[in-house]
Amino acid sequence: MREEWSPEGRKATLGAFLGLTIDFYDIYLPVVALTPAIALFIPTGLPPTTKVTISFMVLAVTFLGRPVGAFIFGHLGDVLGRKRTTMIAVAGFGVMTGLIGVLPGYASWGMAAPVLLLALRFVGGIFMGGEYTSANPLALETAPKRLRGLIGGVIQSAYPVGYIAVSATVAIILTMLPSDTLESPYVQYGWRIPFFVGAGLAFLFLFYYWFVAESEIWKSTRSKEPVNAPLRELFSGQNFRNLSQVFLLMLGLWLGVQTAISLPPTLMQTYFKLPAGPVTDGFLVGYAFLFFGFIAMALLGQAFGRRRMLILSGVWTFSVGTVCYWLMLENIRAGGAFAATVALLTITLLLTVAPWGIVTTYISERFQTGIRSSGYGIGYSLAVIPTAFSSFYLSGLSHFMPYYLGPLVLMVLAGVLVVVGAWIGPETRDVDMATMTLVPEPERGTSAV
Repeated sequence: MREEWSPEGRKATLGAFLGLTIDFYDIYLPVVALTPAIALFIPTGLPPTTKVTISFMVLAVTFLGRPVGAFIFGHLGDVLGRKRTTMIAVAGFGVMTGLIGVLPGYASWGMAAPVLLLALRFVGGIFMGGEYTSANPLALETAPKRLRGLIGGVIQSAYPVGYIAVSATVAIILTMLPSDTLESPYVQYGWRIPFFVGAGLAFLFLFYYWFVAESEIWKSTRSKEPVNAPLRELFSGQNFRNLSQVFLLMLGLWLGVQTAISLPPTLMQTYFKLPAGPVTDGFLVGYAFLFFGFIAMALLGQAFGRRRMLILSGVWTFSVGTVCYWLMLENIRAGGAFAATVALLTITLLLTVAPWGIVTTYISERFQTGIRSSGYGIGYSLAVIPTAFSSFYLSGLSHFMPYYLGPLVLMVLAGVLVVVGAWIGPETRDVDMATMTLVPEPERGTSAV
């Protein structure tokens, strides 16, 4: 019998999409909104490479907070429920984002200003780690098996939507407020507007999510077979082996994201001295294409297998993706047409980041209901810790090669890790998420899980 997608499931999916959109909007505020105004928070006269490192650290501490949030809110999601935990997490990062918007600069508070900026981003990252830890498993637990791949891809497509939203907001502000000097309007106050917008969106989301129903799979499992110590269960036996495999896969995927998304804006603006406006516009173009890339990869994973497509994505990341990234950097260095830079950036994003369209569904299918929130959140987030220091790796690699070429090494390593991580894992598309047993489609063979 054909399984129907319930109205409750549709509402949960939209909630997960909206929550992740706001999450990603807030995550990339430092890269997009604060990079043109970073001079407000640091001493004058620092070399460009130091400014790149400082700018990236504001983003890095956010990513470091996310795994902490995954541990805390993963436990809560498995014990208290997916819905309640999601709302607590979103309210938390909404408050942190709003507080950053009122911070004074280095000239007023000295080193206290950047320290507070980093502290608020870290705490905000903890709450951000709780949003997808609960909302995404809830949505997948309400999805028909035949649609899980597509639904996971739609949820993950919030990634480019969130980035487009923050980029568009900043691009509009930059057309009205110059950002070329420390005293310019954007540096002094314009960057605060996107932070206030992010805080407002978080609280609007809470109103919508109030009407989302709790996962029936979670409620049934909780009443029959409650897991009161999900973290202990997750870090033992087969569950820990599953988590280790997911960690290796995500290590490659996160390194690819840091290399393809987080590093280029600061390299372009701070190292190559490109204007902030065109860089923001270029990423808007890339992310518009990336939205469809997520959906395409999700559908390919549903049709041909999630494991198979992840392996292939690793291969083309370390080969074609690396070449495109190198051509992009050389075009910038040679003063080539910016349109060519945008085209190469877009191709790099599609090759390296679009495979994330499979991630939400794949990780949700790797863990049983009683520990799914913990497994999903930690599996998704933990690998971000070693990859969050990409700017420091560039500094180390600069002893052996030009600074701007360091990302190529990271890109190759990212692809290799994805291939190995996916290779040692199982196929998951035919798993019943309530029972964690295989329920194969009649028209295709089964895979071991």
